[in-house]
Formats: sequence, C-alpha cells, structure tokens
Amino acid sequence: MIAKRVADIFFAAVGLLVLSPLLVVVGLAVKLGSPGPILFRSQRVGRNGRLFSLLKFRTMREDAWLTGPELTIGMDARITGLGAHLRRAKLDELPQLLNVLRGEMSLVGPRPEVPKYVRLYTPAQRAVLNLQPGITDPASIKYALENDLLGASATPDSDYVNLIMPDKIGINLAYAARANLWTDFVTILRTLFRIAVR
Repeated sequence: MIAKRVADIFFAAVGLLVLSPLLVVVGLAVKLGSPGPILFRSQRVGRNGRLFSLLKFRTMREDAWLTGPELTIGMDARITGLGAHLRRAKLDELPQLLNVLRGEMSLVGPRPEVPKYVRLYTPAQRAVLNLQPGITDPASIKYALENDLLGASATPDSDYVNLIMPDKIGINLAYAARANLWTDFVTILRTLFRIAVR
C-alpha cells in the first residue's frame, strides 16, 4: 500500500510536469471554445464512501447537468465540438492527476461512481468502496466503448445499472485480489494502447 502511494505521487507529479504544456493548451482551448469554466467538477464516491470532486476538462456546455441525465451516452448534444475530441483521446481525464496527488484517487483503481448509482449497490457490491478509486482499471479497458454501447440501447440507464455496472464491479474486485505494482503498470500500458487504437 505504501509503495503504491509513493508510485502514485511520483508518476502523477512527473506526469503533470511533463504534460504541463499540453494541459495549458487544452485548458485555453476549452476556455476559448465555449462559455464556462475550464474544469468540470463531478461529485464522486471515493474510498470508504467518502465524497470528493473528480476533476475533468469541461467537455459539455456549462448548463449540461441542468438539461439532461448524469449518464452521458452516444452523440450527446450537450458535448461541445472540442469536447468530443477530448473525450475520444481521454485528454479530459488528465486533471485527475491532481486528484491522485491529493490522495483522493490512485493511477489504477475502480473508476469512482456518482452517488446516484452507488446508492443502488448491493451489500456485496459495496466491497468495491474499500478500494482506492483510480484513473483507469481493467473494467474501463473492457468498456472503453461504453458510451457507444449505451447509445445504441433503448434503455441505457437500466442496462448500465443491471448489466454494465455489476460486471465492472466484479472485474475490479477480482483484479484487486491479485493487484500489485506490476499489474498496475500493465494496466496503464493496456489503457494507453486501447486509447491509441480507438
């Protein structure tokens, strides 16, 4: 656990330093591309049920959460032109390196869920809240095209709650039982490869 935290701090700090020019460019593009803040803060449930603000580059209109559901699926009209490209390349997730430095997230761990869906967890599923949430995980790799899958569904919210969410939790609990620094490193490489071939 200590080694994982040290690795998180080191690589998150190096990542922010190396990527700082890109972060500045993306931030300026978001600000100039549409009205609203550069960063979007989404309330998520972290380890032991603790709430925190997950950071992302804003990819939707400023009033998006007042005009539609929390679940973003398919070609959501609330997504800006730039936002679609940021989402496709996963560049909108880069500010979460700050969440890692603050100790709210890890580089690898279950993607933190919004309170709405955590309230639907079964007692067995709540075991995932014992884990530090992360920027990526094996379930995220499997469901890299989740938005497209749900966009093609007639009942996306129901399909997410009853099919995708339980599978994600199962994958992450199984991974956590055997996880170490090496498997985390492999997961990061697999994530980068998955993004590259999208």
